[in-house]
Amino acid sequence: MNSYYPIEVKPLEQYRLLITFDNKERRIFDVEPYLIDSFFAPLRNPTIFRTARINPITVEWVGGIDMCPDELYYNSKPVE
Repeated sequence: MNSYYPIEVKPLEQYRLLITFDNKERRIFDVEPYLIDSFFAPLRNPTIFRTARINPITVEWVGGIDMCPDELYYNSKPVE
């Protein structure tokens, strides 16, 4: 299994992210199913959710919330 890393992220409505990966693929990742986990619960606040940014290898939010790049890639859908 290859690993791809996000190089650009744009928060969208309904807790989705538009992510561009280092292989130039653009994909949509739905964060909503993760919001039941206490670690990701702060992202329910739209202001916090919109703080999504790229760190050296993945997407992170304020407060040290981040997600594995493989999770972002393999559980997202290609932009059509």
